[in-house]
Amino acid sequence: MSEQIQVPPPLWLLAEITYRCPLHCVFCYNPLNYAENRKELTTDQWKDVLQQGRKLGAAQLGFSGGEPLVRDDLEELIGHAHELGFYTNLITSGVGLTEERISKMKDLGLDHIQLSFQDSTKEMNDFLSSTKTFDLKSRVAKLIKKYDYPMVLNVVLHRFNLDHVGRIIDMAVEMGVEYLELANTQYYGWGMVNREQLMPTREQLVRAEAVVNEYRAKLGNKIKLLFVVPDYFEQRPKACMNGWGSVFLAVAADGSALPCHAAKSLPGLTFPNVTEHSLREIWYESDAFNRYRGYEWMKEPCRTCPEKEKDFGGCRCQAYALTGDATNADPVCSKSSHHGDVQAIVLQGQQRPAEEKPLVYRNDANSMQYATVPIKAI
Repeated sequence: MSEQIQVPPPLWLLAEITYRCPLHCVFCYNPLNYAENRKELTTDQWKDVLQQGRKLGAAQLGFSGGEPLVRDDLEELIGHAHELGFYTNLITSGVGLTEERISKMKDLGLDHIQLSFQDSTKEMNDFLSSTKTFDLKSRVAKLIKKYDYPMVLNVVLHRFNLDHVGRIIDMAVEMGVEYLELANTQYYGWGMVNREQLMPTREQLVRAEAVVNEYRAKLGNKIKLLFVVPDYFEQRPKACMNGWGSVFLAVAADGSALPCHAAKSLPGLTFPNVTEHSLREIWYESDAFNRYRGYEWMKEPCRTCPEKEKDFGGCRCQAYALTGDATNADPVCSKSSHHGDVQAIVLQGQQRPAEEKPLVYRNDANSMQYATVPIKAI
């Protein structure tokens, strides 16, 4: 596929500037084998990536990880991105965000900060991340308000905290949050490893969504509440990334360019590196970004489905993880011949064994353990 085929430019550039992170979250979407590769782009290389991305047409830039604050050059990259004209977003656990740093980031033009919590209680927040960070996060939330940033909070939901949704919203209101994303776990990376332990019951989801709707009615426009249901409980797949290679371009810490966060889990694809290819060449010409663009790659039932222009066949990474073939319909879809497998996984969540497997935390030792395990085998 060539540039002349009307491939739109990317709108959203995600800079995963490091996979290092002080947290050990059990639902982290980072690659299972992140510890295999400690290589990170230099400051100048990242600046070049940002410049190329802006020239290509990207307007929104996210600094992510890992924890982006572990890099000492983050402020320098923020300033450079602002000069290029990006709308910049820092996606952070808050660990490492001091008043000195946030003040400097404000002066350099950082537009937006998204802060994550694991729960509304210190005990569960710290348990799920295997850290003592609840009090620190609370202090960071006050700093974000002090420096007049839009207060955006993200909490990943699962069976351990779904029943705390009301308390989580109360916490957000007390903090002055304007936008709260309650995102149920999507099963990639460490979320896939811990899927059996994290999977909620349908009753939990129904109760939690009812609570969210009660708060929406009560709070009105005071706070915007987004409740994202896990794919496995749906009958139709999500339009993953609004279509493969459509609006989203991620650059990993080592310079690998990816059409989505989890793309490295797919076999048979070679992801080009920004140290060897230009972003323009990667976006328009590479096999990795063209493999699942459009509809020609689709098999039935997607190929003749009237909904393919809405959902693009769903998520390629999920299709591979659950069926072993990335060209299959996302089995979340009720039209998929593998949909019964998803229903069986959900049913398992209703019938928990007396002795459950322990949670696997994201850390270097576990990363090396899973370094050579295909995702389908997890």
